[in-house]
Amino acid sequence: MTNSADDGNDSEGLTYADTGVDIDASEDATAALLEAFGSDLTTEYAGLLDIGDRYLALATDGVGTKLLVAEAIQDFSTIGIDCIAMNVNDLVAAGVEPVAFVDYLAIDEPDDDLTNQIGEGLAAGLEQANLTLLGGETAVMPDVISGFDLAGTCAGLAGKDEIFDGEAAVGDTLVGFSSSGIHSNGLTLAREAVTREHEYTDPFPHADKRSIGEELLRPTRIYTDLLEPMHDHDVRAAAHVTGGGWTNLLRMGENRYVIDDPLPAQPIFEFVQEEGSVSDEEMHRTFNMGTGFVVALPEDRAEELVAETDGQVIGRVEEGGSVEIRGLSLS
Repeated sequence: MTNSADDGNDSEGLTYADTGVDIDASEDATAALLEAFGSDLTTEYAGLLDIGDRYLALATDGVGTKLLVAEAIQDFSTIGIDCIAMNVNDLVAAGVEPVAFVDYLAIDEPDDDLTNQIGEGLAAGLEQANLTLLGGETAVMPDVISGFDLAGTCAGLAGKDEIFDGEAAVGDTLVGFSSSGIHSNGLTLAREAVTREHEYTDPFPHADKRSIGEELLRPTRIYTDLLEPMHDHDVRAAAHVTGGGWTNLLRMGENRYVIDDPLPAQPIFEFVQEEGSVSDEEMHRTFNMGTGFVVALPEDRAEELVAETDGQVIGRVEEGGSVEIRGLSLS
């Protein structure tokens, strides 16, 4: 990536906070909420309930402002996949097998076409993740919501010895798995950047027969297929690269994560960066930059994991407290 915010136009360079999303403030608010009712989350990605010989795990998430892109081009057919993916990938990052899902759709007025398209996406996501839909809720609330919002909750099961330790060890190897694109985080910044000079319906310059909106709507990759090989090859910790971008690796423990062979970033990231004059650091603090999932495991098991998956060795774990990638030091 090129640091387009260093070309003398710093005052015009977009940041996530400029668009109204302050990640640090959001994390502080979440911590305050948890403290208020004394929650003690067992993992970084899912809450666990001991049910005897195994754990019941729960994760909940939504699609965020990617919904506004879908609304702008009237294509709601894939956002259901995003809703499934954002939930199941968090469970996978904890070492948990997702088993069941419920959705929640809030709308300002009934819309058969909207709900049918969302249902198509949910069905596709359920099939990809091998999940069962147990039910859901559609709430019509014109006095509360303008437009619509989509979220869901995923339940999973894991044996007592299947939950990842969650702590990478110095000397571990880092294996990365590609994203499908921008996924479902950072869309507030991406939307602001690409609509400075373009419409969502304009052609995306890096792809034939796709619009900018269609490129932003590429559905989030689902990583459930990694569960078995991760367990087989002694993965210690995993990071689902979502809100906060590459700083998510710090959720695997206070170490120095050296990424010396990163996976390539898809063209959508270059486009967002150029259109918004976004700095390299802001891009890596906001987006997955081509890598949606990262695991830490013993060095002698890494090549075996890579051989059984589409993963790639991208770096290593050292002593410290930062993420080192593409000349940046994130903490």
